[in-house]
Amino acid sequence: MSNLDARPELEVLEPGQPCTATEILEPRLVPLGGPRAMTVYRTLPQRRRSLVGAWCFLDHYGPDDVSATGGMQVPRHPHTGLATVSWLFTGRIEHLDSGGNAASVVPGELNLMIAGRGITHQELSDSGTSTLHGVQLWYALPERTRFAENAFVNHTPEPVVRAGVMARVFIGALLGSVSPVDTRTPDLLGAELTLEPGVSVRLTVRGDFEHAVLAESGEVTVNSAAVDHRSLAYVPPGSETLVIAAGDTQARVILLGGVPLGEQIVMWWNFVGRDHDEIVEYRRRYQAELGFEAADPSDAGKPALFGEFPPGQPAPLPAPPLPTARLLPRE
Repeated sequence: MSNLDARPELEVLEPGQPCTATEILEPRLVPLGGPRAMTVYRTLPQRRRSLVGAWCFLDHYGPDDVSATGGMQVPRHPHTGLATVSWLFTGRIEHLDSGGNAASVVPGELNLMIAGRGITHQELSDSGTSTLHGVQLWYALPERTRFAENAFVNHTPEPVVRAGVMARVFIGALLGSVSPVDTRTPDLLGAELTLEPGVSVRLTVRGDFEHAVLAESGEVTVNSAAVDHRSLAYVPPGSETLVIAAGDTQARVILLGGVPLGEQIVMWWNFVGRDHDEIVEYRRRYQAELGFEAADPSDAGKPALFGEFPPGQPAPLPAPPLPTARLLPRE
């Protein structure tokens, strides 16, 4: 998940030319640990697009036979400068973090962990889970809140039902439903929508938002553009309506949106910072605090970034080696 890209794609628009076309982002397969490496389908970040609003990471997984894949077995690891959103369709995941929060992630409930200046957590699928299916999302915290204390929020949104459509708005506002969750990142939207076969819904959305629609369960169309299963449709700012349509079968989508972040970020491994040197320091502090590497004498007296963890848990993950070249920002 580093920013290294020796040949970044570049497209130049003529002066005054609007960028209004729906862009289709295809997923890439990434192994996510476990004894047989559970596979996730990642559509953010990628070369063509790093951010949608402040959303900077989207993994889609399952339906996964846990007996074959080993499920989700992600031991303790760090985060900085971001928030994680866990949203399940099937199964159960046990969350534990260094902020003292333990929670069960279950379908239909938002579990939001705000890393702030630093946190560690682990995610382990429950032993009773036979099928695991969901999405893992991150959004970048803006400069004004990224060094704040960490936090954890659980919220169960009430379903909103319209003709042929059911929505659960877990962040932001849509279809008259407003989530009460404080994201510390203003102007965000996150929702699950289920459409009956053949149904088309025209959503009123904010024109200053950019949006992304994940075709979670099958093919859909977004503003008449076909979106294959697991692909992501990106819609730039400028429109106050968004049209999503199901085909011959029921369709479920994840809708994300937000005002463009307007800040450069550097993403590497599980850290979000603002430049290469900041990421280097996050890695060094994590390695030292968890005993993977010797501490620097200058660390004496500094408060820990990554907190304490209850005993008896799986061994934490060490940070991978840094690349030999400087990490480049995304924007």
